[in-house]
Amino acid sequence: MSPDEGPRETDETTSSSPPADAGGDDPFGDPVAVGDAPVEEDPDPGLGIGETPPGESAVDTTRSPEGTAVASRERGLLSRRHAFAGVAAFTVVALALRLVALGGRIFHWDEGRVGYWILRYHETGIHEYRPIVHGPFLPIVNDWLFALAPVSDFLARFPVAVVGGLLPLSVWLFRERLRNVELVALAALFALNPLAVYYSRFMRNDVLVAVFAFAALGFVVRGFDTGRLRYAFPAALSLGLGFTTKENAILYVLCFLGAGAVLADHRLLAARARGEAARSVVGRWRAAIRTRLLAHGPTPRASLGRVLGVAVGSLALFVGVVLFFYAPRPDLWQMFAAPSQIPGVLDAGTVGAAEKFTDTWAGGSHQDHPYLPYLGDLAETLVYGAPAVIAFGLLGVVIDRYGLREGGQRELVSFATYWAIASLFGYPIATDIQAPWAGVHVVVPLAIPAAVGVGFVVSSARDALDARDAISVGLAAVVVLAAFSGAVAANATYFNTASEENREVLQWAQPANDLKPTMEAAGAVSAANEGTDVLFVGTSAPGSDNEVFYVRNESSLRTAPPGGPAWHDRLPLPWYLEKHNATVTSSPPDETLRALAEAPPVVITKDYDRDEVSEELSGYTVFEHDFRLWNDRVVVYIDTERLREVAPERVEEGTQI
Repeated sequence: MSPDEGPRETDETTSSSPPADAGGDDPFGDPVAVGDAPVEEDPDPGLGIGETPPGESAVDTTRSPEGTAVASRERGLLSRRHAFAGVAAFTVVALALRLVALGGRIFHWDEGRVGYWILRYHETGIHEYRPIVHGPFLPIVNDWLFALAPVSDFLARFPVAVVGGLLPLSVWLFRERLRNVELVALAALFALNPLAVYYSRFMRNDVLVAVFAFAALGFVVRGFDTGRLRYAFPAALSLGLGFTTKENAILYVLCFLGAGAVLADHRLLAARARGEAARSVVGRWRAAIRTRLLAHGPTPRASLGRVLGVAVGSLALFVGVVLFFYAPRPDLWQMFAAPSQIPGVLDAGTVGAAEKFTDTWAGGSHQDHPYLPYLGDLAETLVYGAPAVIAFGLLGVVIDRYGLREGGQRELVSFATYWAIASLFGYPIATDIQAPWAGVHVVVPLAIPAAVGVGFVVSSARDALDARDAISVGLAAVVVLAAFSGAVAANATYFNTASEENREVLQWAQPANDLKPTMEAAGAVSAANEGTDVLFVGTSAPGSDNEVFYVRNESSLRTAPPGGPAWHDRLPLPWYLEKHNATVTSSPPDETLRALAEAPPVVITKDYDRDEVSEELSGYTVFEHDFRLWNDRVVVYIDTERLREVAPERVEEGTQI
């Protein structure tokens, strides 16, 4: 595996829906009429591109003859106001699950790598995009946070936890596409899914890009449902932020385009089955678009002008966000004093960044690996980390696909299904290591049909209750309670875990949690020391000629790129040492004895060198810890007298030599 990737929204509203005669050929989609109240009319039509013609229903019930009866029953099950309260409540739950004890788990290898270079940027003010550590969102945002509060594991993970915790709230953008109970179910799935929770408590970009891309899609759908152009701006902002987090944002765009193309194909085939020519369908789509464009403008030219203006503005917003984050620092600030630098900074933040991405990910060798083991690893992660999403997702796909519920098939559910399938079979190709965090990109789309499955079970229970069918009510209750309790139990198990027992959800390069207090103590000793603080004993693993821990020139680690595989073998320890400003050195494998003769107060080595190092040291307290989930251990020696001064309780927890 590559060392750079981890060894390796009254609750009734009026809609801007198209005229009822547009039927299934409305190019803006098919907002669900079942169980949802209409959309509130915006008092400001300035940016609107459509409204319900007078005398026509805001909701199209032509697709479901039983629409009125079903809508009444659905509102009785859960009102729009209660649905919003449920979504908001699960958002609060999601934030709590992600923020409580956020700093309890020791940094993972990958967190340590990115964290170290954020600290270096925070100190030097020098930063440029390096594709191997992904987008610049975390370095830029965390640099601001580190200026406001002391550096800590909690603070470093805070942006991911907050963004991940707000994912359930974005569900409200789809309120014209999902029934009220499904909205709450989707928010619950996002809030409680163990995989989403765990990696929202992890300083990595996968949750960030997933949330930003999902929100961007939500704003686009909301714009179609309301006919209001202004939603293009938050959509562009969200998508732009997604592109600043991780390069696979492009995969989300491709999935959206692919799923949209499949839905368009479905419509054309359905029209053909009705005996309509494809050009007739396209013509009706164009007429519907024209109707919307003329809704708030006196002339087509005026309406088209607004569309063009919003398109240009949203594109500029997208590019501006990308440029701001990707532009190198301090060049971005210096260009205002030296205008001659502007072209270079603009190029580096746009075209140059794209070229770096292409060279590293699109044109590199990171995808040169067998496919089936990666697919199997992803599937295993989903089984352990998202069992409820899988089970309810399959149920929701069947229910929606085969019209097992009033209202018929809905395009949002089909869209999400295709998106999830593409992600499941595509990420084993796109990723360069077998890592459980890739499962997040399947969970997010699959949660939409899963919400349909949950809604079906809940509604069926309500129908059974009305029919006094105690057995069916009991079965439905068992299913829902089992899923809920399973999610609670899984979250309790995975909460801050760093155990090999949870290897299906954790990535291999995760140290044991008991290493964290040792490194905090080592950092405190280093902060109180003068001169060299830490010695890494260079070595080679048994049966290997590869050097471990030894970096020939430690000063090379002051600016990126890093000092090679030997430095990466230290991760995440450099994060804990750097935040205490420790002065670090290392010894070549063949000069261990000479280096130990003048050992600093902290010495770090691998377990297979413990005996040799212990023979040369005295007056130290020794701590040995799992350095990875399996097959790797690290030994930390801390001067006993220095340790007693900063953390006396730790002295008795180690071994004295």
